[in-house]
Amino acid sequence: MPLRELRDVDLSRNSFYGNLSHGGADDCGFVSVDLSGNNFSEAVTGGFLSGCGRLEKLNLSRNSVPGGIHPFSASLRLLDLSQNRISDEGLLNYTLSNCRSLTHLNLSSNKLSGGLPDFSRCANLEALDLSRNGISGAFPPTLGSVSLPALGVLDLSHNNLSGDVSGFALAGCGNLTALDLSSNALTGQGPPAGLARCANLQELDVSRNALAGTVPSLPVGLARLARLSLAGNRFVGTVPPDLARLCGSLRELDLSANRIEGGLPSTFTSCSSLETLNLGHNYLSDVNSVTSIVGTMTSLKSLFMPFNNLTGSLQVPLLALANCTNLEALDLSANEFTGNVPTGFCSSVPRLKKLLLADNSLSGEVSPEIGRCASLESVDLSFNGLEGPIPIEVWSLPRLADLVMWANNLSGEIPDALCSNGISALQTLILNHNAISGNIPSSIGECKDLIWVSLSGNRLTGDIPPGIGGLESLAILQLGNNSLSGSIPPELGSCRSLIWLDLNSNALAGPIPPTLAAQSGLIAPGIVSGKQFAFLRNEGGTACRGAGGLFEFSGIRSERLESFPTVHSCPSTRIYTGMAVYTFANNGSLIYLDLSYNSLSASIPAEFGPMYYLQVLNLGHNYLTGPIPDSFGGLKEVGVLDLSHNHLTGSIPGTLGTLTFLSDFDVSNNNLTGLIPSSGQLITFPASRFENNSGLCGYQLSRPCSSGGSTGQAGTRSNNHVGKRRIFGGSMLIGIAVSILIIATLILTLYKLRKNQKTEELRVGYIDSLPTSGSASWKLSGVLEPLSINIATFEKPLRKLTFAHLLEATNGFSAESLIGSGGFGEVYKARLKDGCVVAIKKLIHVTGQGDREFMAEMETIGKIKHRNLVPLLGYCKIGDERLLVYEYMKFGSLETVLHDRTKGGASRLDWNARRKIAIGSARGLAFLHHSCIPHIIHRDMKSSNVLLDENLEARVSDFGMARLMNALDTHLSVSTLAGTPGYVPPEYYQSFRCTTKGDVYSYGVVLLELLSGKRPIDPSEFGDNNLVGWVKQLVKEERWCEVFDQELMDGCESVGEAELLRYLRIACECLDDRPFRRPTMIQVMAMFKELQIDGDSDVILDGLSVFDESSREKVVLPV
Repeated sequence: MPLRELRDVDLSRNSFYGNLSHGGADDCGFVSVDLSGNNFSEAVTGGFLSGCGRLEKLNLSRNSVPGGIHPFSASLRLLDLSQNRISDEGLLNYTLSNCRSLTHLNLSSNKLSGGLPDFSRCANLEALDLSRNGISGAFPPTLGSVSLPALGVLDLSHNNLSGDVSGFALAGCGNLTALDLSSNALTGQGPPAGLARCANLQELDVSRNALAGTVPSLPVGLARLARLSLAGNRFVGTVPPDLARLCGSLRELDLSANRIEGGLPSTFTSCSSLETLNLGHNYLSDVNSVTSIVGTMTSLKSLFMPFNNLTGSLQVPLLALANCTNLEALDLSANEFTGNVPTGFCSSVPRLKKLLLADNSLSGEVSPEIGRCASLESVDLSFNGLEGPIPIEVWSLPRLADLVMWANNLSGEIPDALCSNGISALQTLILNHNAISGNIPSSIGECKDLIWVSLSGNRLTGDIPPGIGGLESLAILQLGNNSLSGSIPPELGSCRSLIWLDLNSNALAGPIPPTLAAQSGLIAPGIVSGKQFAFLRNEGGTACRGAGGLFEFSGIRSERLESFPTVHSCPSTRIYTGMAVYTFANNGSLIYLDLSYNSLSASIPAEFGPMYYLQVLNLGHNYLTGPIPDSFGGLKEVGVLDLSHNHLTGSIPGTLGTLTFLSDFDVSNNNLTGLIPSSGQLITFPASRFENNSGLCGYQLSRPCSSGGSTGQAGTRSNNHVGKRRIFGGSMLIGIAVSILIIATLILTLYKLRKNQKTEELRVGYIDSLPTSGSASWKLSGVLEPLSINIATFEKPLRKLTFAHLLEATNGFSAESLIGSGGFGEVYKARLKDGCVVAIKKLIHVTGQGDREFMAEMETIGKIKHRNLVPLLGYCKIGDERLLVYEYMKFGSLETVLHDRTKGGASRLDWNARRKIAIGSARGLAFLHHSCIPHIIHRDMKSSNVLLDENLEARVSDFGMARLMNALDTHLSVSTLAGTPGYVPPEYYQSFRCTTKGDVYSYGVVLLELLSGKRPIDPSEFGDNNLVGWVKQLVKEERWCEVFDQELMDGCESVGEAELLRYLRIACECLDDRPFRRPTMIQVMAMFKELQIDGDSDVILDGLSVFDESSREKVVLPV
């Protein structure tokens, strides 16, 4: 067929790549071209499709195209460029200025920035999607004059739009059916102005913004509105009765994650058409009004009311739902309901699929009534006071996929007929921390869809059924802390999706099956399940066994988890949570293996060495013998390696020094011998990790190896050395006699040269004699470079700085020069010869990082300049050490100045100084979040990382350390939780993922320190509580004045209580438990500006900009 006769071209979902800017046909008849889902990565300009004058549909989505279409056909109606890398707003403006024929334009999920573009020329536009970009600023005033009569769908969600939501007003929106402004930074109360003109509107979403005030009433004219979401804002008060005027058409109403109190107004009895009602994460307390009103909603399918203050008998809400015969999902988790599921409940809701009652105060036995909900797919009764056996009626539910009842006092046994009689839909079985006894039935092997099995912390006995090895979808298997016996079934190695195996603290015996490594190295990212989970890593103690535990966490308040006895008695570090964990569907690759506290014997399988993705390996407290396999050098991702309390022999393999992610290592209480390798991470661990191995020696134990060595090879080397020394001595006698004559004739010639060199020799000798730091972590090892190696610098005055200069300036990094230490390293004060004073940070735990990566990261951090950031002046790598040179801050850290009364710090900080520090540190953090591309997450914002210069100007430090350490934190890293106790946001207790909103929380703690003068954690002040909890309790009791530092109040009469309360309000907003409710740092700066305007403050706020005064451009960093 000739090209000009071809109409439709579909080359989607391939792997094509190349240049789309050339090669266009002179005369093509294309009407539709679909190139989506390929690898095109160059701008689409020039001759591409230039001859296709009849082209109407072009789909280039899901590629890596960095630019728009320039030019494009005048007849183009549908253009999809979503999920690319388009960042040029000029190309966007070009596209929108030539869009007269366009009816559908999708530019979502790109990197567009700048203000909202002008799309007034797109008169025929029916659907416009600009979601998931970086579009910022307020709605332009001209928007009210824009008429888009054909526009039906407008999606501006997931951007950075700010300003009052009422500024959004379209002149003509008669055909608009869907408006999505969610996940922005919009303020005001709402609704958007001119909404009454949008008579055909069916969907309105303004969720996850910063709207405040009482819940707004919407215009009467929205007679077709079917979906309304006001979730994730800051609405307070009660639900307005006028909102029920929409109930004639409303199908879905989401008011979750606000601060709504009370119950539902009686007008909501007219909402008989409502199908989904979400009132979760509020402060509802009027059970009777809520349940009686909800009971009249006969069309209701989903009711979500978790995380409220609802109390009383569970029978009240459940019996009130008797008329809701279409109900499919009910979530009442995280309340204070008592009692149990009443008889007859399931007969009234025969379609119920999901019943979530976790984290309440339910008691008694699990009601057999649950087993009569024949359509039930998920049931969660975790964290209650239930006891007795799980009724057989529940086990027999034909569609049951998720059975989650952990943290109760359940007893009885798992039935032998599990997943028999064709009932095999079970995917999640989480019953850990109960009192379940008996054997694990062999029929569990018939549950072919199982993904997550957690039975740890029970009283199970008997063998582990080999049939589990046939569960190809099984990703998580936790059977720890039971009384299981027998051997580990080799068949477990056949679980093709297994990533998490925890068998700790049982009575398992015999060898470790090498087959557990059968699936190593095979990786294909996928999803385990939609369950929210948290991993708590044990930090030691008599009550701790195993490396930690994985907990299903959805529907449970974090404070309840804190009070859980098993957690409370064992110090733990919260590592991560998520809605899904990585699995390797059909290509399992273990990342977690804990076989500790058993009676396993024989040697460690060498096959474990190639388990590249393994991150936790705990084989401690067994009876293992033989050597540590040399192949363990292949555990490149391992972070925890515990081989302690065994009978291992031989030496510690030098290959372990190449494990660059190793953060926890223990080989104590074995029979190991020889020199401990001093390479890589092994040099960083304390002596306790090597103790009770009588034959070990080396730097870590401060025990030098004997000259004869511990092996014959060492002895042979010593004897050879002695013999060679004797021969060398005889030769020297002859050489000296001949040399005397030569030296006499040359002595005059050499005299002058020796005189010139004397000064340099004395200097080198002095450097060599310098003491090293008293810190055990300082050890200059592996040095091949000369001490004259230059320091890579970013400032001209330091261009000739060398490592030798730093040694002299710090007296060999002596303890006298040490001025601070933290999680990233030690800091030394250094006065250079020219009088310049700098701070030297010696990094720790980065010895495994590649030179190229380190230098590239340093070059990146060195480019970041701002008046409220501590600048990096230079860096150096010598041997295994990494040194950073910073500008020296005269007054040190805010923590010292504010809290160290011995140095008179607090008296130096009056309110003007504290206010200046609060604004300066906020400005610096905002610059990292909003003016660097990509943005930088600090990850450890705290008062000790806010330094003060000679003018008491705040400078945020350590801002690049998170990027530098990122190589040590893989997607499921088991390194310690990011942050410092007292500053860590609550979601980090559940999540491994650091966010800018986490930094905002930490900044809120710093602001509280400035206001209260108290430390974040102080048992003498707060007992088991902390500063945040203490302040929130005082605010709740309206005892605000007790928060403020008395010295501050007494020392500054000009401080008005109203001003302090306003700053306290900002701090509390930053400290909201729910991240989406916290302001961004840009919004914090805006609030400070409002305070300045209202109070005529003398602290200068340069607008809302966080850019450095010397440059208004954003800093673009390499990804």
